[in-house]
Amino acid sequence: MSRLRRMPRETRRRSYDQYCAAARALDAVGDRWTLLVVRELLAGPRRYTDLHADLPGVSTDVLASRLKDMERDGLATRRRLPPPSAAYVYELTERGRGLLPVLTALAGWGAPALAERRPTDAVRAHWFAIPLLRALQAPGRAGVVEVRLDEGVFHLRLGGIETSPYGDGPADAPDVCLTLDAETCVAIGGGDLTVEEGVRAGRIKAEGDAALVGVPEG
Repeated sequence: MSRLRRMPRETRRRSYDQYCAAARALDAVGDRWTLLVVRELLAGPRRYTDLHADLPGVSTDVLASRLKDMERDGLATRRRLPPPSAAYVYELTERGRGLLPVLTALAGWGAPALAERRPTDAVRAHWFAIPLLRALQAPGRAGVVEVRLDEGVFHLRLGGIETSPYGDGPADAPDVCLTLDAETCVAIGGGDLTVEEGVRAGRIKAEGDAALVGVPEG
């Protein structure tokens, strides 16, 4: 019985071969999973195992391939953490971080599709960060917002005060903490509810400098 020979891995970059800015962008980020890897890395440096855990459904081979492609295209880098950790992490370059407005626009466009959560849908708390960040950004606002959901905790950094616009887990010293449910978070991210309206209706508990998220004193 003859063995099937494995085809050599394609080394030439796949391209639309179109002299068009949109086509060039899709050459780099149009593959399945790439923009979701960017979503994860916008929260800061991540280990491969952490990325794989927060991207349910991606195979190890595909994730490794996407990360290599992102390094090749100058979107991400891989570095080793200093001892005692000695682990490797992936992080976005400045060009990679420049994809935040792209993901923000996609989240806004896709928000109506979250009207109903499917039984097969996975969820991570920090996946709500981008639409919530879009809803809370406003001129003059700068500070850290911690968001607490049943699904977990994440935090936002308003005003471009750091390179990572959001992070998974609690903040070290948040200016305000919001406790709410996922449905309310989706409503705010989709523009159907403001934080002030949510607080007044008892759907959101705000502790700290609530004015940072548009809730006036009193």
